[in-house]
Amino acid sequence: MPAEVISILVLVLVFLLATVTSVHMGALALFAAFVVALTVAGETTDDVFGGFPGDLFVVLVGVTFLFAMARNNGTVDWLVQVAVRAVGGRVALIPWVMFGVTAALTAAGAVVPAAIAIVAPIGLGFARRHRIDPVLMGLLIINGGSAGGFSPISIFGTITNGVVARNGLEGSPPLLFAASFVFNLLLSVAVFFMFGGRELLGRREGDAPAAGTAPAPARSGDGPGTGDGGGGAAPASGGTAARTATATRTDAGGGGTAVAQEAPIALDRDRGLTLLGIVALGVGVLAFGLDVGLTAISVAVVLSVFSPRSAKGAVDRVAWSTVLLICGIVTYVSLMERMGTIDFLGGSVAAIGVPLVAALLICVIGGAVSAFASTTGILGALIPLAVPFLLAGEVGAVGMIVALAISSSVVDSSPFSTSGALVVANSAPDQRDRVFRRLMQWGMSMILVAPLLTWGVFVVPGWL
Repeated sequence: MPAEVISILVLVLVFLLATVTSVHMGALALFAAFVVALTVAGETTDDVFGGFPGDLFVVLVGVTFLFAMARNNGTVDWLVQVAVRAVGGRVALIPWVMFGVTAALTAAGAVVPAAIAIVAPIGLGFARRHRIDPVLMGLLIINGGSAGGFSPISIFGTITNGVVARNGLEGSPPLLFAASFVFNLLLSVAVFFMFGGRELLGRREGDAPAAGTAPAPARSGDGPGTGDGGGGAAPASGGTAARTATATRTDAGGGGTAVAQEAPIALDRDRGLTLLGIVALGVGVLAFGLDVGLTAISVAVVLSVFSPRSAKGAVDRVAWSTVLLICGIVTYVSLMERMGTIDFLGGSVAAIGVPLVAALLICVIGGAVSAFASTTGILGALIPLAVPFLLAGEVGAVGMIVALAISSSVVDSSPFSTSGALVVANSAPDQRDRVFRRLMQWGMSMILVAPLLTWGVFVVPGWL
């Protein structure tokens, strides 16, 4: 049996065992990478460690550490309160504000994970405060990043358009951007109504959520091996003190119950320093191209010196179990890439004699691999694999590239991608398992749904 096929079967076995047993999926994936590398791939342990996503590890730890401090001292509460006032207290608009902000950042050139690393902690802080489903908030933030990600000056757009130009293919950067934005916008509308958005319509700050609209509590076994790993530590007193007690009152209109509005949160010294640090993170990453994780940790360390109370217990609130889970899976997928499994799949599909079927399968492969690996890398690898049959003229190059780009990017909602992992890591500890499970279900469904939709709209009609 070819080594590439063995690596695929082992990955399937990892998911199966982690689902039906209590074995942690991340630890199981590291074990699989170790065994497959030594027995099948002929690699050394140094090669395995070389595939460990150190940058992703630092991003997850750095961002969650910094925003754990921000939650401790009430900065996240203050930001949420400001966001509510900015939309007149209309709770249903906040997820869309987060969508728009993330889309604007990525369209202006920000790396998608960097933009999500900045917006997700704030958006999910609002979701916790106002009982919005964190899956709804997280998916709108991720979709916003993908919506702006293919502008002509963005990272995804630049890579895709560059690969198209180097291979002498016909391309349309404006159409690529517009198609990606519209697809993600429509997808977000579906997400909004599927995950409780209807119940948010008409709600304002201070209104009590209708019965049954709060996110369901996490259940034992709701996610495969993703316990909070110490993330359940109670917040430090700074964040709790920032809130005033809520009280119920009888509505003058006849018995309705509402929640009393909370008193304004003051921007004190610690919160001001934390806010300055978050701004410094955004400027450093977006304007100067600094690494997200290292910059976040640097800001957190400096903040710890000047505000030690904010740092109390923050390290314990880093989502260590999630970090192990994501890094373990990505390490194994990196091994598959080095073994040539991805090239093997792409080459096998490209050799199919029916161009339309080959186009669909390449989009599915792009989505499946991108759900566990770098979208940037997939865009650069799969378009060249599709070049031979694109040059034959039997499939429209523009339509195929648009379909492949969208199929490979919307699966960033998978919890195994950087974007999805950031949403899981910044969710409330008691919701983390549930968010992981829902994002995995959604991301895996997008592996099939997005290719079918984009293939049907952009490739089959032959109008591009």
